[in-house]
Amino acid sequence: MRADARRNLGKIVEAAADVVAERGVGAPMEAIAKRAGVGVGTLYRRFPDRDALIAAVGDHYIHTMADALDAADRGSADAWSAIWDFVCWVAEPGRAALSTALAVLPDEVIARRAEFVRVRARWEERFDQVVRRAQAEGTMRRDVGVQDLIHLLNVFTCHPEDLPAPVAADPGRYLRLMLDGMKAGAATPAPSR
Repeated sequence: MRADARRNLGKIVEAAADVVAERGVGAPMEAIAKRAGVGVGTLYRRFPDRDALIAAVGDHYIHTMADALDAADRGSADAWSAIWDFVCWVAEPGRAALSTALAVLPDEVIARRAEFVRVRARWEERFDQVVRRAQAEGTMRRDVGVQDLIHLLNVFTCHPEDLPAPVAADPGRYLRLMLDGMKAGAATPAPSR
């Protein structure tokens, strides 16, 4: 692929991610082309239909997540700070809106695609390593695992419509409160009888 074609491809996918976050997966292809600064013909040469474009947005999303986790880990003083920074980054409104838009799609459109599965597995493994390191450093509760964080992100970024109205009004606040509960030294719930 020529360098200009590669640049156009990247611009289209990034523009599509932005437009899908704002307008949902049914956003007009013309709006995506306009945001990317390319003609509609160029968009359709690269992506013959909406499903192909949305699949590319899903791959872009999971690659971005993996890169963001690596960046948070490299840029933080300790593993807990990396977790905190990464979770807050994922939950930023524009990113959460993209997660919400993609979450309504059938799994075969994105979540079961080979590239998405491969990168997600690498991301989860890497996230688990950071969680274990935080636990070893004594900054994160030992009874919390990476799946707990993934479920937390899923609730706050993929399914905000399921949140109670007061939580949905300020999801970042409640996400941070829940993260605080995962920090070492937070009260452990009493066992149920």
